[in-house]
Amino acid sequence: MAAMPSADARSGSAPSYAAVLRIPHARRAFGAAMLGRLSYGTIPLSLLLAVKSGTGSYAVAGTVMALFGATSVLLSPMRAGLVDRYGARRALPSMVALYAVLLVGIAVATWRPGASGVWVGVAVAAAGACTPPVGPVMRAVWSELAPDRELLQRAYSLDGVAEEIVFASGPLLVGLLVGWAPAAAGVLLAASLIVVGTMALVGSPAVRRAGEAGDEAGAGEAAESGSASGGTGLWRAVVVAGGVGVALGGIDLLAVAFADERGRSAAVAWILAALSVGSAVGGLAHGAVSWRVSADRRLPLLALGLGASLAAAGLSPNLYVLAAAAMLTGLFVAPAITTAYLLADAAATPNTRTRVGAWVNTTLNAGTSAGAAATGALIAHVPLPLLFPLTALPLLLTAAATAFGTGTGRRSRRPARVG
Repeated sequence: MAAMPSADARSGSAPSYAAVLRIPHARRAFGAAMLGRLSYGTIPLSLLLAVKSGTGSYAVAGTVMALFGATSVLLSPMRAGLVDRYGARRALPSMVALYAVLLVGIAVATWRPGASGVWVGVAVAAAGACTPPVGPVMRAVWSELAPDRELLQRAYSLDGVAEEIVFASGPLLVGLLVGWAPAAAGVLLAASLIVVGTMALVGSPAVRRAGEAGDEAGAGEAAESGSASGGTGLWRAVVVAGGVGVALGGIDLLAVAFADERGRSAAVAWILAALSVGSAVGGLAHGAVSWRVSADRRLPLLALGLGASLAAAGLSPNLYVLAAAAMLTGLFVAPAITTAYLLADAAATPNTRTRVGAWVNTTLNAGTSAGAAATGALIAHVPLPLLFPLTALPLLLTAAATAFGTGTGRRSRRPARVG
């Protein structure tokens, strides 16, 4: 069942962010999804502090976090595939129940010192494997609620900026909590948020509507589902998302090293805040524009802008210039990620939409981990001004690789807006 066009669409004007939130049932689903995603903003720091407190070892805490990241990221497409196959209303409750039980068990085990690092590691790895794909599900819901491509662009932009705010505020919330409670209390908070948010999302009419639309289209598009995941548009989206991830993974360490060289380690927070502000501004601005350039042509340009601005940041003579360069770099971050999701969605069928979005998310996160690891390995051996362009190089290469042959991929099933 397709959503009714917004008032903006019927009047012929470009849809606004307010039009996104006026879509029937959108606010309820979006609010529930953001509450669930707040759990993802709190869980990394909560787990790190809880495992360190419970085992007394930074090495164990670091290893456990690597296990959590690996199982969560690498198995994301599989979990999304279960949602595509069985529907969010059937798949998500089982995932969130198992995930929450494991988190509660981890919190109990690490509440006091003396926890077994082996058993905590097994439980954390299992929890990562069960992480509910709230983000991919919400993007799939947006795709069903917003049949107009410009409205969907604004929905994805709003979703991306809100998600970035949630991930930035999550550690602050954990910091406030552990100031007066044991570190494991943050893990319990994350479990509570994901249960309440996910179950509210599953119970929303928007998810029910999306499920009905998928069931109606499933029989007719079953033959397409295998080819969608290998479409040209999806390939471009995944490749660029990986390049963006590599760049983002390196930026944090580069900012820390730059600030340390100048004896002002605390300034790194301002540099990263400038990056986030730039991303939020860029995301909102990108979503508000009625682009005449298609997403597959726009994506390499955004990747090029992000890579070039990151490379140029290495020439910064001081922290103030680097903060300005970080804000400029951030202007391309959210637009590039949003466009990658839009391009992937255009390559999907209702039977593969959640999985396709999860592939973009997976490569973005995997790229972030790879970028952090590579930058960490090189930072002691390569001059810092040169390391900035080296970190940007994979993204620049992906921009070049995806710039050729654009416009030949499968077109969206939605009619494009005129004017």
